[in-house]
Amino acid sequence: MSDYNVALFGLGAMGFGMANALCRSGVTTYGFDLDAAAEARFRECGGVEGDLDKIAASLDAAVIVVVNAEQTETVLFGRGGVADKLTAGTVIIACATVAPDFARAMEARCHERDLLYLDAPISGGTLKASDGQLSILASGSSLAFSKARPALDAMATRVFELGEAAGAGSSMKAVNQMLTGVQIAAMAEALTFGMTQGVTPAQFLDVISQCAGTSWALENRAPSIVSGDYRPLSAVDIWPKDLGIVLDIARAAKFAAPITATALQQYLAASGSGLGGEHDSAVAKVYARNAGLTLPGQS
Repeated sequence: MSDYNVALFGLGAMGFGMANALCRSGVTTYGFDLDAAAEARFRECGGVEGDLDKIAASLDAAVIVVVNAEQTETVLFGRGGVADKLTAGTVIIACATVAPDFARAMEARCHERDLLYLDAPISGGTLKASDGQLSILASGSSLAFSKARPALDAMATRVFELGEAAGAGSSMKAVNQMLTGVQIAAMAEALTFGMTQGVTPAQFLDVISQCAGTSWALENRAPSIVSGDYRPLSAVDIWPKDLGIVLDIARAAKFAAPITATALQQYLAASGSGLGGEHDSAVAKVYARNAGLTLPGQS
């Protein structure tokens, strides 16, 4: 074990992979989650066992990998929150997709406790999380970056340093989520439109991935549709949350985002149809159902 100590809060699909990447890098890593089974599974993979009250003072970094702003605030400042247990100079690495104003508020509250704060949303998916190959869109003080560096290097191949204060990282994540969410929905629309013209999903993937219409979303998500495999490496239900945040930010900026709003409606339709826990490529099932089409793997 190294003399750099990290506690990661949130051992879901992304957090579990990130915690494992930290362990493999040699960082002493504690994992905490509301699900005791997730904590036990992480310890089986190399996580260190420890009571938070006893180990908090030894931590160099606390990585928060939860679903949203509410959970981030609860982990930090709720009943028994970690912020009051940490020693001055510990860095908080906050990874959830949140509004920039929320990130700035969390930074201010941490600074009141002499804690460093890094606004550090993540991109890359569960497989890259486990491999330590995420992109991290981060902003914060130079001291926060310096204190967080061993953890960042273990979890990511690319760390974008976007500013000296919280908010800039979350702003960039909102831009990324706007594009990615729209592109996944657009890919599903194009793939199913092709089916109405006799273009099979396999042909669509083979040809369009080599043409000007390709995108990361097409190359990464269309294979799931072609194979009929909708295991939730990235679930449909992520997008109502993330695109909802994007549209809230847009409204505050008096910026119209009609394409994003339309994409959000497709994810809401998918979630309302019982597809929320499936891979986000399952948004194609909404288009297929409405057009009377049968996707691969469907009877």
